[in-house]
Amino acid sequence: MQRLRIRYAKRGRLRFTSHRDFSRAFERAVFRARIPMAYSSGFNPHPRISYAGAAPTGAASEAEYLEIALAQVIDADDVRRALDEALPDGLDVLEVVEAAPGALADRLVASRWLLVVDAPPADTQAAVTDFLAVDAVPVERMTKKGMRTFDCRAAVVALTAREREQGGTELDLTLRHTVPAVRPDDVLTGLGEVAGLRPDTPPLVTRLRQGPLDEATGEVGDPLG
Repeated sequence: MQRLRIRYAKRGRLRFTSHRDFSRAFERAVFRARIPMAYSSGFNPHPRISYAGAAPTGAASEAEYLEIALAQVIDADDVRRALDEALPDGLDVLEVVEAAPGALADRLVASRWLLVVDAPPADTQAAVTDFLAVDAVPVERMTKKGMRTFDCRAAVVALTAREREQGGTELDLTLRHTVPAVRPDDVLTGLGEVAGLRPDTPPLVTRLRQGPLDEATGEVGDPLG
């Protein structure tokens, strides 16, 4: 089998696509593009597709990843073009490369996020300063196992705020992937708990990068490199 790793984006209204909806759309795209997929064995064979590190529903992303196995060797760029044409606008295939040794999920250690919040820059910066000054910020979130309380501060590698020309504030957030996963909205909840920052409207959240974490610099690298 040939293994290929794929980076794709969720943009515009397609950020509201759930992971289940995307997986169905991707499998249909594979069929329409006539990609010679490898299939699992057994009574109910399914295409060999492995998803890793999917963004939460409602978040846009420039760095979503998956891996596929093919039954024959095909040029990676031909696969990229075929899949991109078969998927709807807003689900865009950006890069396809030969899979390196090891598991893709093991290379997805951290994510860098951009959050646009409807709050005054001075208030947001003050909240960020207060948040970073404490060692732990417990928050609650409903999960599949019920309501859980966990520390959202420990996963934060970096957090800065800057004023937007269009109004409001941008938060530049780097999160380490943890169990349970800490999401950008958890950090916003934490900012509210620590400093009372509670924007009137939901933030616009975009994942910019996802990959290995340089512990010395805090930079998120390329998992396909």
